[in-house]
Amino acid sequence: MAKQGKRLRKAVEGLDLEKTYALAEAIATVKKAATAKFDETVEISMNLGIDPRHADQMVRGVVGLPNGTGKTVRVGVFARGAKAEEATAAGADVVGADELAAAVQEGKIDFDRCIATPDMMGLVGRLGKILGPRGLMPNPKLGTVTMDVKGAVSAAKAGQVEFRAEKAGIVHAGIGKASFDEGKLLENAKAFVEAIQRAKPTGAKGTYVKKVAVSSSMGPGVKVDVSSLSA
Repeated sequence: MAKQGKRLRKAVEGLDLEKTYALAEAIATVKKAATAKFDETVEISMNLGIDPRHADQMVRGVVGLPNGTGKTVRVGVFARGAKAEEATAAGADVVGADELAAAVQEGKIDFDRCIATPDMMGLVGRLGKILGPRGLMPNPKLGTVTMDVKGAVSAAKAGQVEFRAEKAGIVHAGIGKASFDEGKLLENAKAFVEAIQRAKPTGAKGTYVKKVAVSSSMGPGVKVDVSSLSA
């Protein structure tokens, strides 16, 4: 732990943790401070002026990051027949129906994203208590309950990320790896911010985007000047 503390202290040298930086500068600062021995994930966190406990203030959706996430995403698909074959051909890692449901019930969840054809939701619905808490329950609003299995699998593999406001009104997502160049991280960050802005709920009052920060897996959080998001 002492070694980690020393590394973190070095990472924050010359960094004013109270200062707000323009988005591009914040990303450059986080990238420079990402000195762990593995390729750290760069994450953006946005504190919104909403109360997710009210249905008309929930923020949830998906966004395709133009440069991907840098993470290998395992996709599971509930489908039968031709749609199961389509899913496999599109690159899905786990495809099935009753046998896949049985595996999930046994705790064998070998996927990061879950897609289902509409006719499978009767079966998948019984797995809600298992998939729901893990954020894996297919949802038509997120494009994960669809007949376009090929498109859904391809989008998930290409770097599509889901977002959902937590109780405190915070949404966050990984926007790439520290090994990405600054331009690609910035493009991904802007795509995420724009998706959150488009998802502004009708019940949101006052200031919508209150605070924004960027960080890496093992690095310090860097505050972002909210006004720079529209630049």
